[in-house]
Amino acid sequence: MRLAGPDGTSVRLIVQALQALEPRNVSRVLAVAGEPDDAIPLVIAPYLSARTRELLKEQQCNFADATGNVWISIARPALFIEATGATNDPTWTNRPLGTLKGRATGKAIRALCDFRPPYGVRELAKRAKLPAPTLSRVIDFLDREALLRKDERAVVQEIDWAGTIRRWVQDYAFSKSNRVVTFLEPRGLSDLRLKLSKAKWAYATTGSLAASLVAPVAAPRLAQLYVRDIEAAADALELKRADAGANVMLAEAFDDVVYDRTLRRDGLVCAALTHVAADLLTSPGRGPAEAEELLQWMKANDAAWRT
Repeated sequence: MRLAGPDGTSVRLIVQALQALEPRNVSRVLAVAGEPDDAIPLVIAPYLSARTRELLKEQQCNFADATGNVWISIARPALFIEATGATNDPTWTNRPLGTLKGRATGKAIRALCDFRPPYGVRELAKRAKLPAPTLSRVIDFLDREALLRKDERAVVQEIDWAGTIRRWVQDYAFSKSNRVVTFLEPRGLSDLRLKLSKAKWAYATTGSLAASLVAPVAAPRLAQLYVRDIEAAADALELKRADAGANVMLAEAFDDVVYDRTLRRDGLVCAALTHVAADLLTSPGRGPAEAEELLQWMKANDAAWRT
């Protein structure tokens, strides 16, 4: 297609019309689309996933899908169009795994991020106490999303663990995926930390309180804790139920994986940092900003949290 502006300038668009485009195939498609030196690529398809659109944008490739997701950015003649369409594929039918929702999927994501590759499906499934077929389906999903790399023997060699966490939180959220109740600690979080340091029962801190122990941004104002029994924990910690002005959130987790590979820092038991990052990304207020700081610390200190 040729696009002409009122000043007489024009540009040629080379259109790649596809039936589907998975993230792992973006580079190959762009290699073909970018062959003519004087043309700008434009990818169109019935539906382009959020991850596919993200990768296309990173490569400055224009795109549009039939649901209304559009991004066209041309310098001359000047043109910028951006619109949001469907967030899920309306034609999705018999594919192996469509989302990262669910208990077993969350457990698989944690294992893939917590353990350092290389690893095979059966090896990692045994370590994570997961059914191998479940783990295999999650690996295939992340492979399609271009978030990991397998070799010819299907051994995972590399994984973008930060990107995987970001993809997980499109389907997981602290307040929605777990049972959460809010409370008030009248004497403040310093008093709560003292009580937790003496606790003899199972818990795991997450959110701002846990992140502040490794990558502090500001003094935490909200404590988020995983506990086995919310009511029993609230009694033990002498918390008051509060819908407004709460500074403590107690959560009964979607799965006991929140107690796997915990860390002890400054007398507190913390959930694995991969889980803390996911909870912060889906927390209110400054939670997402604190998550970004934590992710940067994790990238710089891989050996401190990964096994």
